[in-house]
Amino acid sequence: MNRQHDYRVTVRWSGDTGAGYRGYVRDHDVLADGKPPLKGSADPAFRGTPERWNPEELLVASLSECHMLTFLSLCAREGVVVTAYVDAASGVMREDPGNSGRFTEVVLRPEVTVVDPAAIERVEALHEQAHDTCFIANSVNFPVRHEPVTAGS
Repeated sequence: MNRQHDYRVTVRWSGDTGAGYRGYVRDHDVLADGKPPLKGSADPAFRGTPERWNPEELLVASLSECHMLTFLSLCAREGVVVTAYVDAASGVMREDPGNSGRFTEVVLRPEVTVVDPAAIERVEALHEQAHDTCFIANSVNFPVRHEPVTAGS
């Protein structure tokens, strides 16, 4: 199976004050048909608005969401009943000389609760499989580690 999926978003910004680097507003909207606008800005370290999502947070969130959705799909196919999933994901970005930088790693820390405690070992293997098949993790050029914790309810 070789399918292609296309994704379209619009990033809309306006409001240059003419005040140069320190003065222009980084706030913007991320738009997609039929969805509420996502309020974006730069990371506060780069003069952005702290109350808005920044691209770095969205990248970490994207990796976390992809792992979760892939994992839950695998669990459902295996008949493993998951009753809760929380991930306190984090990412590290290093700035390089010349106004550049890169992510050096993202760590996912999913805490999963399953109905059957006997499934815990299988669930840990499904995290490995989810990691190997996550579309977003397969698209980045830095390590995405996961440190799952699983408990029975």
